[in-house]
Amino acid sequence: MSVLVYTESEQGTFKKVALEVASYAKAVADQMGTTVTAVAINAGDTSELGKYGVDKVLHASSGDLDKFNAKTYASVIEQAAKQEGSKVVIVSSSADSKYLAPILAIGLDAGYASNVVEAPESTSPFTVKRTAFTNKAFNMTTIDTDVKIVGVSKNAFGLVESSGNAATEDFSPSLPESGVNVESVDKATDKVTIADAEIVVSGGRGLKGPENWGMIEELAEVLGAATACSKPVSDLGWRPHSEHVGQTGKPVASNLYIAIGISGAIQHLAGINASKVKVVINTDPEAPFFKAADYGVVGDAFEVVPKLIEKLKAFKAQNA
Repeated sequence: MSVLVYTESEQGTFKKVALEVASYAKAVADQMGTTVTAVAINAGDTSELGKYGVDKVLHASSGDLDKFNAKTYASVIEQAAKQEGSKVVIVSSSADSKYLAPILAIGLDAGYASNVVEAPESTSPFTVKRTAFTNKAFNMTTIDTDVKIVGVSKNAFGLVESSGNAATEDFSPSLPESGVNVESVDKATDKVTIADAEIVVSGGRGLKGPENWGMIEELAEVLGAATACSKPVSDLGWRPHSEHVGQTGKPVASNLYIAIGISGAIQHLAGINASKVKVVINTDPEAPFFKAADYGVVGDAFEVVPKLIEKLKAFKAQNA
């Protein structure tokens, strides 16, 4: 009857969201008086999960699981849940988990609550707080099915370390025919990804051209941030579509979002509204982004950003 948590990894390393959902699962398990079992797929060192409250790891390792496939991965988690008799399954709100969770819900005949931001208010009945209306409001949702699936919003619960050791067991589930053939997956290296970033530096058409993106990348490097862009920028080919954030691009739930030269169309604001602190730098004081931002600088990005970089480098050097 342990709480089951799916811990995502990439190239053998657990993603930050994996440690966050493990922390969340530990909080749920404590409320229910039970333990935490994690499902890890083709991961490396699984002992790290013990630091975040996991008691046992079911490690599925197979060449057939090298590339993400929602149907196959959902089947692995479903079989683990049935083996462990788990009534609560925790996943993240990453694109992969949002893809597989509905499939998993069908397989387990479970209720699924996405975008959950806090530990359950109650486990009997099982009630959670979720964001709604593109993060403009919250609602309290009760899951009344026998098995419950909870999707935790990124950067909502945080990382909570626990003292403990995770015992790892080999897990060999049967794999269904997927019906999907993945020929290749190209991944960026040596960069902070938008999905894992706590800080995102984003640029818009106010930067006037791709040749001016150097200062965005330099600011991101100083802050240890991911780089992003608005939809018009990716449509113009200035930046890759993988960096497009907004309602029609990648959603962002960072702790800090810095928008430079972005006016703030409603679709863009809807996609980044879950970010905790929003900063805008724009020459137009009437830009819509200023109404949504926590902090705003009315000024020319080509003057403001280099000075910001200079001050940040001096601050880091002073505190090194």
